[in-house]
Amino acid sequence: MQTPPVSRGSMWRALGYLRPYRRTIVFILLLVLTSASLSALEPLVLKGIFDQLGSEDATKPVLLGVGLLVLMGLLREALGAASNWLTWRTRIQVHFALNEATVSRLHRLPLSFHRQEGVGALMTRMDRGLQGFVGAITELTFNVIPAAVYLCIAVAVMLRLDWRLALLALAFAPLPVLIARRAAPVQARREETLLERWTQIYARFNEVLSGILTVKSFAMEDREKQRFLHGVRDANAVVTRGVAFDSAVTAGQNTTVLVARVASICMGGLLVMKGQLTVGTLVAFLGYIGGLFGPVQGLSGVYKTLRTASVAIRQVFSILDAQDSLGDAPDAHEVTHMRGDVTFEDVHFAYPSGAGRPLINGISLNVRRGETVALVGPSGAGKTTLMSLLCRFYDPDQGVVRVDGRDIRTLKQLSLRRNIGVVLQDALLFNESVKGNIAYGRPHATDAEIEAAARAAHAHEFIQALPQGYDTLVGERGSRLSAGERQRIAIARSLLTDPPILILDEPTSALDAESEALVQDALGELMKGRTTFAIAHRLSTVVSADRILVLKDGRLIEEGTHAELLRRDGYYASLVRKQTRGLLPELPAPPLPATPVAA
Repeated sequence: MQTPPVSRGSMWRALGYLRPYRRTIVFILLLVLTSASLSALEPLVLKGIFDQLGSEDATKPVLLGVGLLVLMGLLREALGAASNWLTWRTRIQVHFALNEATVSRLHRLPLSFHRQEGVGALMTRMDRGLQGFVGAITELTFNVIPAAVYLCIAVAVMLRLDWRLALLALAFAPLPVLIARRAAPVQARREETLLERWTQIYARFNEVLSGILTVKSFAMEDREKQRFLHGVRDANAVVTRGVAFDSAVTAGQNTTVLVARVASICMGGLLVMKGQLTVGTLVAFLGYIGGLFGPVQGLSGVYKTLRTASVAIRQVFSILDAQDSLGDAPDAHEVTHMRGDVTFEDVHFAYPSGAGRPLINGISLNVRRGETVALVGPSGAGKTTLMSLLCRFYDPDQGVVRVDGRDIRTLKQLSLRRNIGVVLQDALLFNESVKGNIAYGRPHATDAEIEAAARAAHAHEFIQALPQGYDTLVGERGSRLSAGERQRIAIARSLLTDPPILILDEPTSALDAESEALVQDALGELMKGRTTFAIAHRLSTVVSADRILVLKDGRLIEEGTHAELLRRDGYYASLVRKQTRGLLPELPAPPLPATPVAA
């Protein structure tokens, strides 16, 4: 996925996710600023203690100073603990808000977006993008601002203590910033490289685990393991080189601190020996130097943090800003009651990535309420694509799809799809209970309604025989059940939602004869009184359809009942002969005059 460069407007938009927590953030800032102020006052207390050591009655002021140091330390720790807890709570809340926005967007984006990106790639971008963004924003808000405040206080006090030592220390202060500035572009490029590497690694790994049956069938386990480990080694090598680089940068910054401290000790010692500076002032000054370069180094990392945040923001906004070409119209309305009449009016469609090749080429079709229509034809004829248009997973390039006389683009997509039941060739079950899978479309259905749907789908008997009955977990994608059992649960799921329109996409093609018979009986219950579109390659499953539509190259070339199409001896009859060759005697084919069909 190509991600656009982050802009200043994007940064302000990203910071907008902190707005609901602004009161908490202000309170946290007050806590950390108070803690920073206490830290800034500590060297002054040390100055007072050391300046009193040479006096005759030093016990009381020294003890008072020590007690004050202890009190300030305890208060600082308490403030730090409270601010840390509030910071993490706010960070988790911001992360949740971003998760909610991103997941909501992913669920509503069209199929074309999800097919462009792999599941593993999306998951990696989302996880690392959110973590990186929230971490960067937290560092900027709760670490950099207090560091800047401490730095201002420290510089002001240092200048007041001795301007000569202050100027000497400040002469070294820009060096860590310059080092960090030179290193930041390299670090940002490394972050981008690592994100791309991990995205590719886990995109492939997700494919391997999803297709583990294929991997095992071809004995490719070792090859895939080596591919994964090779990718991880390459990414780890980038990390190792990055750690070496960052260590060198940190060493360079620490060296400047060391030189600044040594120079201050030498100059301060000389001033003490000349009587121009007290020992307490020198001790306080050295304390400020230690505290000065910590914030300086923290502030020097702002550029790196901003670059890291920009990488993360691009990943998050690439999802949030992905174009939704199928969004509901502003005046779209809910489907309150659907009869089930379906019309396709001169529909044309080609996938954006299909080099302009039309999948649907001028199909016009009227299907009456309660009619069972079979769609047959070779692979790539446009059968499944036509049903995708009915579900509004895509919009036609030309023409209109209507339900009950209304253009489906004027209907809210969720309400449209709630009225369309789909049973696919490979029924997808989630790794939860049988009951949860049947009730997937109606989560609040009662146990009695779930059982009634299972009985109608001829699934109740085998469900009862499972170890925990309806509470049995079915495994990932229903792996603990047979193909026929999965299909009957999928049929029960559609029965429970009671949709007026039904799409059956090769629901029995992968089943043995016995399982197919049971599923066909269940489908018979499901199809009663519903407008049904049955996609099939096995023509024996569509013989009883009210109408058979024959598609080829995106066009509707034949239409009629099974008997009528056999008598016409056209393309459909040739398909029947191919499928029954060697099983049945040659079919008689007395030709009838062809009935013209709208193309």
